Amino acid sequence: MGNSENGGAGAARHPGYDLTPPGDAQRAALVDTLSEEERRVLLHHGTEAPFCGVFLDNKHEGTYCCRLCGLPLFRSSAKFDSGTGWPSFFAPFDPAHVRRLHDRSHGMERTEIVCARCGSHLGHVFPDGPPPTFERHCLNSVSLSFVDRGAPWPDPLRRGGAEAASAD
Repeated sequence: MGNSENGGAGAARHPGYDLTPPGDAQRAALVDTLSEEERRVLLHHGTEAPFCGVFLDNKHEGTYCCRLCGLPLFRSSAKFDSGTGWPSFFAPFDPAHVRRLHDRSHGMERTEIVCARCGSHLGHVFPDGPPPTFERHCLNSVSLSFVDRGAPWPDPLRRGGAEAASAD
């Protein structure tokens, strides 16, 4: 890991989300809510097995958020079936919400994606997706929560602001 890059192509900016990382006490409280598998993936850069994630076949309209801090990450309208066994998206909710890191683990060179607010591991992005971005953001279901369109955004950090609105 190392070299951070910003965002991704093809998504609009959504101002108003507080991207300040959670404080130590907030983070500890959020981590306490995670299952062992969620901790392994989110905090230790693990990968869930393919074709078993709860969101792989989700067809509901809404937004996928960070499981740890609740930041909106990907819209259902950007989801596509990549055939890889993991939920895949061609663009983030907002490029500023997803940070890219160079990943040389497991003898490969890849681009890891993490939540820009809390740093939780989400998955990887590859240059083989559909138009308009030609990117495939390949995510672990355990890294995500889902908010149906029109439902309130999660606000586990109790920050209000954009998080106090409903999912669009």
